Amino acid sequence: MTVKAFDMIVIGAGPGGYVAAIRGAQLGLRVAIVEREHLGGICLNWGCIPTKALLRSAEVFHLMHRAKEFGLSAQGVGFDLAAVVARSRGVAKQLSGGIGHLMKKNKITVVMGVATLTGQGRVAVKTDTGSEELTAKSIVLATGARARELPGLEADGDLVWTYKHALQAKRMPKRLLVIGSGAIGIEFASFFNTLGADTTVVEVLDRVLPVEDAEISAFARKAFVKQGMKILEKTTVKKLDRSPGKVVAHLEDAKGTTTAEFDTVISAVGIVGNVENLGLEALGAKIDRTHVVTDEYCRTGVQGLYAIGDIAGPPWLAHKASHEGVMVAELIAGGHPHPIKPGSIAGCTYCQPQVASVGLTEAKAKEQGFEVKVGRFPFVGNGKAIALGEAEGLVKTVFDAKTGELLGAHLIGAEVTELIQGYVIGRTLETTEEDLMSTVFPHPTLSEMMHESVLDAYGRALHI
Repeated sequence: MTVKAFDMIVIGAGPGGYVAAIRGAQLGLRVAIVEREHLGGICLNWGCIPTKALLRSAEVFHLMHRAKEFGLSAQGVGFDLAAVVARSRGVAKQLSGGIGHLMKKNKITVVMGVATLTGQGRVAVKTDTGSEELTAKSIVLATGARARELPGLEADGDLVWTYKHALQAKRMPKRLLVIGSGAIGIEFASFFNTLGADTTVVEVLDRVLPVEDAEISAFARKAFVKQGMKILEKTTVKKLDRSPGKVVAHLEDAKGTTTAEFDTVISAVGIVGNVENLGLEALGAKIDRTHVVTDEYCRTGVQGLYAIGDIAGPPWLAHKASHEGVMVAELIAGGHPHPIKPGSIAGCTYCQPQVASVGLTEAKAKEQGFEVKVGRFPFVGNGKAIALGEAEGLVKTVFDAKTGELLGAHLIGAEVTELIQGYVIGRTLETTEEDLMSTVFPHPTLSEMMHESVLDAYGRALHI
């Protein structure tokens, strides 16, 4: 068997892996990337991108029902679920093809198959036609993660779905149970609820979107309930009784156990890293709760072996994986990149209304001993929001009272997943309240609320 030598081998072609490969190639490294399924990974094919395509369809459907508010008329508004799904899959396919083009453009060797680490700097790849042996001084693991399955709640693709089944739904749920209210659970709950499913969301913790600021969670809960969702917090799904066409869920809360009947269940109870069958243990890499243990530079402790993205632990976000990929490629090429700061990575949830945040929540800031100044500005006080017909929302900012450092920003409402980047840049540049207050925000824009929230933290808000 011929052994092919490279400077850098990347295992997994998701947003961490393919970006690492491109950056490595830009820096003059000979790069190979191994992928067992689809270029673009879960994010592009089964996650971030196709879910946004589905949610866009739901958003347009929702707006069509509001036509009268805008002086418009729309009769007989309906949807074709198969066409909605087909559009989503088409978007994913287009982008996956684009990754293939980028690999060719950057002269990256793509090997489709299943990779195993056979020794330090050695990778065996089982392909459709046989096997290949690759060697490199540096290997980057970017194998991602998959849906966590709890005993008794396993997906079957018929009555109980994971995100993959939900993304290619063959029928419209009538009575839907969503287990878990993190970003994935809430996005699917939002999509199917908007299209008319009677939707119940169960969350084991004391509030929906539990990683968000408590005030934002409360605002979101109120909005979801107004849209017709049933939200059950501090509740556990103990078991599912399945029979043709229906599922009886046993739900336990502080008062005891009750049962409820559904025709569809979506399980969104977290993810587990794809660490199996890679040969990690034999090399001495440490694994903690299905994730590879790394330092701030994504080094595993095994010479020349790095792990990036979801396999390396939270936050499980595509943009975090991509930036780790760039950092690791630069490190391998002899550069001196800065490590990624988790506190400056934004989280975005594309439900209705959208949710976005960066940095510390108010509670976390206080826990860490900060004396805080908190500012808030409601969407109802913003001219552009009212003109858009999107007057429900809130921008909240948290500052260190002593230094003026922006500790965190938490937003809920229309297009906040786009607005949040302003605060992310602010944190990266180590901005203070003075910088933000003296910045001129264009009018009329939703971004003016970001300015007003900062002003409010210091008792200077102009429009409330």
